[in-house]
Amino acid sequence: MRGLATQLLEHGRIVTTLERAKELRGVVEPLVAKAREDSVSNRRYVAARVYGETALKRLFSEIAPANAQRPGGYTRILKLGFRPGDHARRAVIEFVEANLVKDNSAAATTA
Repeated sequence: MRGLATQLLEHGRIVTTLERAKELRGVVEPLVAKAREDSVSNRRYVAARVYGETALKRLFSEIAPANAQRPGGYTRILKLGFRPGDHARRAVIEFVEANLVKDNSAAATTA
């Protein structure tokens, strides 16, 4: 889940299975809620749960300020249908704020 959370924070949108997306929501939402208050303690808390500095910086500089007035529900899950190989249910998980999703159409279609 740490890897998926990091990718979601870096890219703003990822394609995965529906079950993983639902689990990921429970990981990312508390991180965004913690990041709304920028303090050393909160930065260390989030840094222990994500990989890399880029995800950490993006969370505290872009994602958390954009969701400062929102009481919760920072992500949305959109169902895509079934994966051809193993018939697993696919979904897109993304941030609700439209300006937080980077335009990486190639990254969004892989999975």
